[in-house]
Amino acid sequence: MKKIREEKGMSQEKMAKILSTGISSYSRKENGKSKIHDDEWEKLAKALDVPVEDLKEDLISGVVHNENSTFNDTSNSGNYYNQNFNIPNSVLENLQDYISLLKRDIELLKKENENLRSQK
Repeated sequence: MKKIREEKGMSQEKMAKILSTGISSYSRKENGKSKIHDDEWEKLAKALDVPVEDLKEDLISGVVHNENSTFNDTSNSGNYYNQNFNIPNSVLENLQDYISLLKRDIELLKKENENLRSQK
């Protein structure tokens, strides 16, 4: 998200104003240390003129690569947080939201693919 914000020439101060929050609060969100709510994702995406998914993807890749973290999948609980890696819950929640979006898109594409095959 930081990368996109900087590419668009937006300051943290301006982004904080868009969210009606302080700069330090915005910074925590941008760094994956604080949850970004759905309405905030929409405001940020609109301000930066990019899809919400692009922002989430950029945030996810930036946090995971910057912290050099990995996940331990506990499968049964659906909670991927492992304290050994210090991955903030807000980042994990955002990742889970993004995964849900991807799963939905996969299902839609499967249906579209079936429809196209049946037309042959």
